[in-house]
Amino acid sequence: MRMKSIVAAVLVAGMGVTTVFAADGTHDARVAMMKKIGGATGALAGVAKGEKPYDAEAVKAALATISETAKAFPDQFKAGTENASADSEASPKIWENMDDFKARAAKLGSDADMLLAQLPADAAGVGAGLKTLGASCSGCHQNYRVKKE
Repeated sequence: MRMKSIVAAVLVAGMGVTTVFAADGTHDARVAMMKKIGGATGALAGVAKGEKPYDAEAVKAALATISETAKAFPDQFKAGTENASADSEASPKIWENMDDFKARAAKLGSDADMLLAQLPADAAGVGAGLKTLGASCSGCHQNYRVKKE
């Protein structure tokens, strides 16, 4: 049990460092933040599918990552960065409707916060929580992500 706590603490500390280094508004920072959310979501999916055992500390760490990253993500889309050639997946609609984009990111963050406050107690609870998080992710991606063909 002590080892799990140590691993969770290291993961949480590492997440904070990555956020500090990635928070510069570049394409690479945006991608790094999305990968953090994707990695955390993947960890939760592993628990929900029974591929990984339920571990409350790991679930907390993943939800904290989603919460913190979602809240900081919109700040990476500053005015003037909409024409970045490397951002082929970021729709111009982000900058055209920044208030909605920020609200959607805030919703994802608050959904993760809600799950942290009422931590799922088992794999089924994690799966139900993922449906909520997935709806927020999907809504934003449908509106603000350019689909690769």
